[in-house]
Amino acid sequence: MHDGRPVGPAEGRLAPDLNHDHVITLESNPHREVETMSRTVTVGLDGSPESRAAAEWAAREAQLRSLPLKIVYVPEPLPKHLAQAPLLGPETHQRWTEQMPSESAEGIRLRHPGIEVITETLTGTVADILCEAAGSADLLVLGSRGFGGMGGFLVGSVSLAVVARAERPVVLVRAGEQAADEHTMDPAGVPSAATPFRPVVLGLDTDHPDDTLLEFAFDAAVRRQAPLRAVHAWPEPPTSFYRFPGDAELYDSLEREHAAALAEVLRPWQQKFPGVHVVEASRCGSAAQVLVNAARDASLAVVGRRIRTGSFGAHIGHVTHAALHHITAPVAVVAHG
Repeated sequence: MHDGRPVGPAEGRLAPDLNHDHVITLESNPHREVETMSRTVTVGLDGSPESRAAAEWAAREAQLRSLPLKIVYVPEPLPKHLAQAPLLGPETHQRWTEQMPSESAEGIRLRHPGIEVITETLTGTVADILCEAAGSADLLVLGSRGFGGMGGFLVGSVSLAVVARAERPVVLVRAGEQAADEHTMDPAGVPSAATPFRPVVLGLDTDHPDDTLLEFAFDAAVRRQAPLRAVHAWPEPPTSFYRFPGDAELYDSLEREHAAALAEVLRPWQQKFPGVHVVEASRCGSAAQVLVNAARDASLAVVGRRIRTGSFGAHIGHVTHAALHHITAPVAVVAHG
């Protein structure tokens, strides 16, 4: 994927000043050519608790990757009825627009010494701006709200739209996510960011394995020095509902067959990343439920999204949709062909 070193500026251009705040106003234009920039970890910030948690996670990820952190702030237009209020008018809104990203960046610099932080304030349709920002980033990080109805997480329409359209990895981080949540407990049973990382969990379709998805997951495990748990689900045989004679033998045969298929897909990647301890988990059951259960103790869950072109537009598969709504850990959605 890459060797983790920062990439310098494009030839013939000057590198930006370290930790410089850029206020750039751009109208969203899907036909505008995206400027080629140095690689970054980019986070969408709107001032909400979930976006602030996403910014902290993105800062830690930028340090793991030895890359700058870019904070992209897309202010919402001020409603007309508020624009006329003396205390909440355009001037107050403008000050907030200017201060919020710069203050957030300064806080990150204090909590993560040595990290390069760049801020951009952009105007336009939020989903369009974030998709453009993702195009020039190693990955884009967004916040996801807390629990909603039926025990699942609330994933906003903007986040879902970006996940469905972006062609670079997008990570969704829950409100309240802390660094210690990604690590094992210390010997006293106390949460700690100084202990080893919890496993990286990869949801894998052995019938259609993709190199982009596999490389992202192995790379994430290497950077965290964490084990990689590769999860594959296979459906229960139809005869199991009727308890025919020989069902046990059929089940055992299918179990061995699917375990062998998973091992075959992973073998070349284990050779490429020999330092990663891989746990192969081939389970019978619903793919979505198997993955959600396997990711209960994950530091990061990694799922794929097939890029589809056609009249039906962007699409998020049901397994990825379930991961976004039911996995507590940060979820990386990796688009692939």
